Amino acid sequence: MANDRAAARVLCLDGDGRVLLMRWKDTVSGLVFWEPPGGGIDPGETPLDAARRELAEETGLPGDAVLDHWTPVERDFTWLGVHYVKVEPFYLARFDGRPEVTPSALTAEESDTYLGFGWFTRAELAALSDPVQPPHLADVMKRLTAAAGDAPPSCSGWG
Repeated sequence: MANDRAAARVLCLDGDGRVLLMRWKDTVSGLVFWEPPGGGIDPGETPLDAARRELAEETGLPGDAVLDHWTPVERDFTWLGVHYVKVEPFYLARFDGRPEVTPSALTAEESDTYLGFGWFTRAELAALSDPVQPPHLADVMKRLTAAAGDAPPSCSGWG
């Protein structure tokens, strides 16, 4: 059975154009994977508000860094035994340098499944041994930075 729980995600770029990914382990399937920070949209919350809240909770980074700029991303994945098929808004956030990531408000479920984080270039993403979700993340990044129209030179590796 497919579930369409609304969620929003954030593609964070550091000053060198690396993207931030969180590493998770599905405790039902045993699958380990990387994915951008984000999560469920609470009742009464806009997708942008959810993206900003989730970024702060999962990374300790300031939610106001999330730009009001997004692209729709089709998702089809299974998490903790539940199959999700949906479209999620992916937002963009940019940071000078490489900010410190300090998850401080993970839910109990997240704490049980969180394995760490990393900042990656496009080439480093392609070399990861664990899968990246969504699998077409480089295309999502290309769409987001191109549509923003002001992608700094450090983002050119995503185009």
